Amino acid sequence: MAVFASSTASGLATIFNSPSLNPINAQATFSTPNRIRSSPRVFRGLHSLRRRFSHNVTADRFNSFSCNCLSAVSTSTIDYEFTDGGKEVELRLRLKTGETLSPKDISVDADGTSLAVKEKRNGLLITLLETNQLFEKIMPSETIWYIDEDQLVVNMKKVDGELKWPDIVESWESLTAGMMQLLKGASIYIVGDSTEINQKVSRELAVGLGYSPLDSKELLESFSKQTIDSWILAEGPDSVAEAESSVLESLSSHVRTVVSTLGGKHGAAGRADQWRHLYSGFTVWISQTEATDEESAKEEAKRNKQEREIGYSNADVVVKLQGWDPTHAKSVAQASLSALKQLIISDKGLPGKKSLYIRLGCRGDWPNIKPPGWDPSSDTGAHPQFT
Repeated sequence: MAVFASSTASGLATIFNSPSLNPINAQATFSTPNRIRSSPRVFRGLHSLRRRFSHNVTADRFNSFSCNCLSAVSTSTIDYEFTDGGKEVELRLRLKTGETLSPKDISVDADGTSLAVKEKRNGLLITLLETNQLFEKIMPSETIWYIDEDQLVVNMKKVDGELKWPDIVESWESLTAGMMQLLKGASIYIVGDSTEINQKVSRELAVGLGYSPLDSKELLESFSKQTIDSWILAEGPDSVAEAESSVLESLSSHVRTVVSTLGGKHGAAGRADQWRHLYSGFTVWISQTEATDEESAKEEAKRNKQEREIGYSNADVVVKLQGWDPTHAKSVAQASLSALKQLIISDKGLPGKKSLYIRLGCRGDWPNIKPPGWDPSSDTGAHPQFT
């Protein structure tokens, strides 16, 4: 199974995942700046990836925590410490004791979203840490490193100084911890043709985020005292879709929930005219594909977004699956969070706009929210956007 995810609102952040190799690891492709390699230039014991360096780095200004493993990163099981100091992050890698190292024995290679740290030992170049999935973008030319006794210290400046990094790399653990500051309590809706996939992915997200899991299928069957299949046979798919739309209306004012919706033609999310209350949260469309690479999946997601008659095309995030394996639901959930992260970082006002949409009554005027008092049933012309 492969996973491709795209945030479809402002730009595309495409993630490729091969769970058969490692179901938790993911690789992201972004616009890549020119790679700047570590320089032998020394400034008071500090080694810089930029041409000039004009301030000292102190190690005691951070509150640090220690780890001994990374997801989406290659290491030689080396202990490390990671700290977030606001505008900068610092990584400390413990070097092998009993050896005297010079700057020539260390290689630090960084670009906007990747970092590789290597050490020359007994004539061999040993990889201490290598990842192409930093938690977020850094300024590579602002990266410095130095040796502090038995530790290699790498200091990196973040592009977004306001974003708190839970860890050096983007992983399931760092995403579930870091997304709380971005979502700001906004709910997440999982939509797509498969009810089973929607359920399993939403449960993983709810557990990881600490959100309340809600399942429209379970709610509908509990209310009607019958299965969805028997309901469809008795009253038809339209009746089920209308009933789910009512359930979504009742859930639209809830916060910190992950809602699994019905898949197929009997689901409300598959109908373009039933999205009024789905707009209250961030929506993830789980879609199966025959694409074999991320570029093809990205192009497919773009085409899907333009197919306005498909209700799912209204989703904020598209996740493309090549096949499905229930044991890898967490991989799909991770790809969903990664794409949502890029979406919200591109427009940090989105969670607040979702909240405003709810407060005004989920009137269906997303994303161009109309002023208070606007009545969609009597709308006869264009109105200025209300923010």
